[in-house]
Parts: sequence; C-alpha cells; structure tokens
Amino acid sequence: MRAAAILGLGCSPKDLRPFQTVSTIDWQLGMPASTDDADAILLFGGDGTIHRHLGHLVQLGLPVLIVPAGSGNDFANSLGLRRVRDSLNAWKSFCQGAQNVRAIDLGIITPLADDPRNPIPGTTYFCCAAGVGLDCEVARRANNLPRWLRGHGGYALSVIWTIPSFAPFPMKLTTRNDEGHWIVGRNGPTMLAVFTNTPFYGGGMKVAPHASMNDALLDICVVEGLHPFRLVRIFPTVYAGRHLKVKEVHYFQTQAVRVETEHTSDVYADGEYVCQTPIEVSIQPSALKVITF
Repeated sequence: MRAAAILGLGCSPKDLRPFQTVSTIDWQLGMPASTDDADAILLFGGDGTIHRHLGHLVQLGLPVLIVPAGSGNDFANSLGLRRVRDSLNAWKSFCQGAQNVRAIDLGIITPLADDPRNPIPGTTYFCCAAGVGLDCEVARRANNLPRWLRGHGGYALSVIWTIPSFAPFPMKLTTRNDEGHWIVGRNGPTMLAVFTNTPFYGGGMKVAPHASMNDALLDICVVEGLHPFRLVRIFPTVYAGRHLKVKEVHYFQTQAVRVETEHTSDVYADGEYVCQTPIEVSIQPSALKVITF
C-alpha cells in the first residue's frame, strides 16, 4: 500500500512516526499528483489546513484520514476523531482491512459576482461552515492571534471583543424549493448567517446541532439584529446548542441558498477568507472519502 502525508503548520515528520509501524507501506510527503501515487492520504492539521486542500482531495477521490493537529479541529471532532490517538486507531483498523471508509458531504461556495479579492476563482469547498456577518469579523480577528491562543479559546475571545462594535446590516437569503424555484426565505437586519455541514465550528460551538454530513442538506443558522449586551448573554448557549430556543435565532435546512447584502460583505469558510457577497452556498453529497472508526 502507498500512503501520502500532508503536514500542516506546526507539524513535522516526527508527528507521522506513530502511523508508520507497518513496514509494507510506501510513504511520501505532500499531496500526491494522481491516484497512481497513493492509496490513502493522511492530513495533519486543523480546519484551515483541510480547507486549503479540499479541492485537490475531492479531485483525487482517495480515502483521507484527518489527524487533529490545528488550532481548530471541528471537522475532526465532527468525525469522532477528537485526539491523535483516535486517528491512530482508525488508521490501524484501515491497514488491517476494516471497512471504515465513508463518503461525506461538503459545502460549496460560488461567488455570484466578480470579486478581485477572491484568491480561488470559481467554486470553493468547505468542510465545516461558511459565514457572513459577525462570524467573518470574528474569524479575521482570531486569525491574527498567536497560534497557541487560537487553539485555547481564541475564537470565543474574539467573539466577545467583536460584539460591542458590530452592527447588524441588511441581508437577504433566498432558498431553492423542491421545484427548483428561488424564494425569499428571510430579508432584514442580520448579525450573522452561518451555513454548516457539521454540527461544530469556531472551536467547539454547537451552532448546528441537527447537522449531518450524510443528509445532502445545509444547516443554516441566522441571528437577527440584537443589542450587543443581549448577544453577549446568549453567546454561551451555543456550546450546548441551546441558542435555538432564542426567538431571534432562526434555524432551517436546505440544499442551496443565495446570500445578498446591501454592501459587499466578506465571506469566510473554515476560518479562511473566501470571497465577498453575493454568493450561492450549496452542498455536494458524498464529495469526500474519509477514514473513521
């Protein structure tokens, strides 16, 4: 068997050694050029590292094992790989012939207007969540924090720092119904809209408690304009998914949604800048093969 290892920021070949106990496996470092070069891929890193490689991973179609080694590991957490030893056990099972590969959905962002700031032309995949509004400003601030702080509550701290100065703004969400027609789902002052593929994002926040990576649906959480003090008060409830009981929080599922804002607004996904509004967010069923328990 041939395996390729992708080492994210802060990782080294030393982190790979516990996975190299089977002598019959040929290893290479870096993304394989084609399916002829590897039978499986190990990716060491967090959500940002995964995000940056998703396009190539989908194109290759090889089984991928995520090893949580980033400042944010919500995707690995959603797969049940909360610690490195969880990934190591999953890898050992895979090497012994276990049928522990499954195909999961991925989100897709498509800009609906030319954006010179878009670093990746065309569509962009995301594994956990994409956001518009408060979430983007929080992600921008969190990305400027030291790496050790980002991995120890940095996102939550950035939320608290950002809320007092953030004002809601007009946002229109248009969803596609079963007949394929676009209908306005919501139009009004909005603090943030989050489009999720997994239950967790932002370092353990259970923003989409009903999300599944195998249902071919986006889970969408929208927060209306709120007084900053009230938003700070309800913020802790998101870690247990209790924010859905708040009347200003709207939660629904759909296959695709279009997002328009009065002025262009940044779009972030998996903590990384993607493009600006207007956008369409959709889901690609069974887009990625992952190695799990």
